[in-house]
Amino acid sequence: MTGRDLTPYEAAVEATRTTVPLLRDFDPDVVVADILTAVGGLAAGVERRPFATLIPHVLPTSEAGLPPYSIGARLPRSALGRRGWALLQPLLRRGEERGRDELNGARARVGLAPLDYTHNGISRDLALVATFPQLEYPRRDWHPAFKVTGPLLWERPAEPVEAPGGDAPLVLVAPSTSQDPDGRMVAAALDGLAREPVRVLATTNRPGQPLPERVPGNAKVVDWLSYGATMPRCATVVCHAGHGTVARALSYGVPVVGAPAAGDMAENAARIAWAGCGVSLPRRMVTPRGIRLAVRRALADGAIRSRAGELAAWAAANDGGTTAAAELERFAARVAPSRAS
Repeated sequence: MTGRDLTPYEAAVEATRTTVPLLRDFDPDVVVADILTAVGGLAAGVERRPFATLIPHVLPTSEAGLPPYSIGARLPRSALGRRGWALLQPLLRRGEERGRDELNGARARVGLAPLDYTHNGISRDLALVATFPQLEYPRRDWHPAFKVTGPLLWERPAEPVEAPGGDAPLVLVAPSTSQDPDGRMVAAALDGLAREPVRVLATTNRPGQPLPERVPGNAKVVDWLSYGATMPRCATVVCHAGHGTVARALSYGVPVVGAPAAGDMAENAARIAWAGCGVSLPRRMVTPRGIRLAVRRALADGAIRSRAGELAAWAAANDGGTTAAAELERFAARVAPSRAS
């Protein structure tokens, strides 16, 4: 222990040294690790184990002509727009190269050779991109090891929750579990939809914390609920556009109003707007009026509802878990004999 806070890559090096003996003892044929955790790839490299990356959202790599990942910009519609984003590519490239060099520094500290490509935490043997293909921007340079599987959906069990009575369209307000601790989006939605011809079911996603004191008559607020049990009954979902919430809603054909707060949420909101299956609501417009107008559009626009239904039909025919498992099995069958030899 150093007695000081470690940088992310220093922490990854320390965690790798702890993980390697566990990996050696478990003796897997293949190591699969989330894109956010460098430890899996580093430990797999030290132990010379085949390594696959799980990317639980859209592919975050850049390409000339595409907008920078995570800022929430839409795909350009003209050659001029593509040229404009291409002008930023050298700047983006410098940032990617810095990330490559920092991870290579961690690789050196655990005895691994450097990798010369950017985004070098992503396996070039197999990367499972667990999103809808309809949310992926067209690319000229799609690595053959990157496989779009469809979303991998999971949620913890929860007790059933009754929605407000009546037959008006049901709007689910589902904030991020990690953002907006003051409940700004929920409060704005309750206020903005109070006099609309809808029913509102809102969750704070913070079990045990106090619920809002002012709840309009057409609304109900709980601290937790099952998306799988609730979303099939909904006409639209208002959320911060975390990928898991977006993917769950679209898998049931429910249009999304995405009001991004941080991280990759702006990217996800841009993708649903680009794909035509929802509405992107900028942070500055997360107000009672902004949410009211966005929900009205999501409910009234038949094209949005139809497109969300198309994604649900795709999901029903292409289970993400089944596809990901099949890709992993093919990968393991290909690499296990070479490891044994």
